[in-house]
Amino acid sequence: MILYLLFLLLISTNVQWNFFIKAFNRSPKHKKNEVALTFDDGPVETTLKILSLLKKYDAKASFFCIGKNIEANPDIFRKIIKEGHMIGNHTFSHTRKMGFLNKEQIILEINKCDAAALKEGGVKLKTYRPPFGIINPKIKEALEYTEHQVVGWNVRSYDAVLSSKNYILKRIIKNIKPGAIILLHDNNFQTVEILEQLLLFLQTNDYRSVRVDNLFQIDAYS
Repeated sequence: MILYLLFLLLISTNVQWNFFIKAFNRSPKHKKNEVALTFDDGPVETTLKILSLLKKYDAKASFFCIGKNIEANPDIFRKIIKEGHMIGNHTFSHTRKMGFLNKEQIILEINKCDAAALKEGGVKLKTYRPPFGIINPKIKEALEYTEHQVVGWNVRSYDAVLSSKNYILKRIIKNIKPGAIILLHDNNFQTVEILEQLLLFLQTNDYRSVRVDNLFQIDAYS
């Protein structure tokens, strides 16, 4: 029983395994030296520093935004769009109970985030990143209803939980390959320092950061 519960936990919290639903986790056949930098949990004040660095290094990124943060920081949200970055859905509240919600509650979380994005930025979102990487049968049913495409990652930085900036940076760099999707968080101040070093590395090694929709040739908005 314990092994079965552990199995359920693992398959439900690892979106990159594609167990319940197919997600865009990496573009393995990508020929160009391109990766996708992605940022979760904004927009917040720290997002402005992230945007400044992306502009400085002529890099594009994808921001998976929380609906309540869009409502709280509409000017920052619009700045992300104005500067040419991609926006994706990261639910309205980013509740820690995500794995226990029923289908209707999940649909509400997704729809409320979509509504905030449409109201404040004029964009109708088609991509979704699950909070905590959680995908289970109820979330699968909800996504089939809302028709969002799931975007995961294959390089997890752990910038939200680890304190060593050097360790986080090395962890990312050793896993960089063409077509990689890198998970970062724009609500974390140390990520700003990590990002500049990462962008320098990409520049020095002839890599470009591009939007997820451009990496996979999919539509970010409908």
